[in-house]
Amino acid sequence: MTTDSPQTISGVSQLFQLLRDGVPRTRAELAKSTGLARSTIAARVDELMRMGLITPVADAVSTGGRPPSQFALNPAAKVVLAADLGASHATIAITDLTGRVLAEHHDALDIALGPVPVLTWVVEGASKLLAETGHLESQVAAVGIGVPGPVEHSTGQPVNPPIMPGWDRFDIPGWVHDHLPVPVLVDNDVNIMALGERAAAWPAVEHLMFVKVATGIGAGLISGGELQRGAQGIAGDIGHVRVARGSDVPCHCGNRGCLEALASGPAIARALREQGVEAHSGDDVVDLVKRGNIDAIQAVRQAGRDIGEVLTAAVSLMNPSVIAIGGGMARVGEHLIAGVREVVYTRSTPLATEHLSIVQSTAGERTGIIGASMLAVEHALSPEILSSTRFVTAV
Repeated sequence: MTTDSPQTISGVSQLFQLLRDGVPRTRAELAKSTGLARSTIAARVDELMRMGLITPVADAVSTGGRPPSQFALNPAAKVVLAADLGASHATIAITDLTGRVLAEHHDALDIALGPVPVLTWVVEGASKLLAETGHLESQVAAVGIGVPGPVEHSTGQPVNPPIMPGWDRFDIPGWVHDHLPVPVLVDNDVNIMALGERAAAWPAVEHLMFVKVATGIGAGLISGGELQRGAQGIAGDIGHVRVARGSDVPCHCGNRGCLEALASGPAIARALREQGVEAHSGDDVVDLVKRGNIDAIQAVRQAGRDIGEVLTAAVSLMNPSVIAIGGGMARVGEHLIAGVREVVYTRSTPLATEHLSIVQSTAGERTGIIGASMLAVEHALSPEILSSTRFVTAV
């Protein structure tokens, strides 16, 4: 058993952060990037190899003599478990350290059943996926979970979640850890979708906003490459910003004129029913749009304009490079996004929109799972964790 000093472990962790992007590098390239001596680099590369975190890859092109060896992240060093819990659905997946899904399982599951039944489903599903993929519990680096409500980031506990009865201040990380003894990370579902969208489609973008339009409306904000949660974890709660057009429309939050009361899936369905069109849910609205129903298309386009009205202010405050639209209502395609673009590009300053892309989510239905996976991976592979623990692969 080795007893490396804290300084050695810290140095190994710092070197690993350079290799996490998956780009193969030689020892000479690592020495040049870090300014460290080649002997130090060689020792740290050997330690990372022993830990299983990096692996040799195809040799680099030689300029004469023996080709230099290259090293990169070993995605199979560990796995993470990711759970995306929605209002009426749930997905559990097992992924490698790049977020690649190895296996997953979906179910209709009502979040209102309460924390114990829902989290029991998560733990049992995780056990089945581990068995299915042939992984051991000791190979799990962390668990990432997204829930449809505000979360206190420091504790992972939901705080006054409006559609999650019985979940307020429930210790999700503690309960799951009792059944699966690994680090457990919990965040709001829109936050993890922002992480997932960036990882899947925009890894080089530093300023991104992910807008989920479904039963509710919310946004995940990434600024300077970091997820922004705000003081109480509710940054991006745009669904309850007032929109002038809906001044008389009541919202379940107790106010009137909220964006969610005008432009969410249920709100669009309600507006169509008032016009005599049969629509009882966001899914019905999506079906009508796909069948070419003019009333539904116009209602979705107006919902996009309402969302655009709120996002115009957000564009001025945050100045994102990308706004990605996702969630169940994004399945209507360009009709919703066209309404958003119409308002944002018209009302925002030219400087703010010169390089702004407003697009449909690339990751689609897997956005939440990828994001939950990245939440777990970022924790498990962070310098702090790697510097304080022995990250050795199970054999």
